[in-house]
Amino acid sequence: MSETPAESPANPDFDAMTRDIAEVPAVEVIVTVAVNLMSAAAVKLGLTEEGDAHKDLDEARKLVHALAGLLDATATEISSFHAAPLRDGLKSLQLAFREASLVPDEPGQGPGEKYTGAVYG
Repeated sequence: MSETPAESPANPDFDAMTRDIAEVPAVEVIVTVAVNLMSAAAVKLGLTEEGDAHKDLDEARKLVHALAGLLDATATEISSFHAAPLRDGLKSLQLAFREASLVPDEPGQGPGEKYTGAVYG
């Protein structure tokens, strides 16, 4: 008696997940990942209702840097319709990071500035 185990958190249906993701255009996957990085960075910068409860600038730096790298790498792959608001969000996060830092980075050395150039308010 060999039954297929029911789907559960410990046993997800990978075939169904693969079919679902196969139907999603690449630009939607990229934008979704970028928005998730932005959201996580905002939390780590203390920009949510909870404020400083989850603030962690080291973690925020990593997330902002990853977002900048993703946007730089996909600049020619996604339209400006998608890219422009993501770039604006990135700049806002970079400025928030600079403002939250007790010892500001040198211009061009902040998170993601390797990809975007120096960010000024």
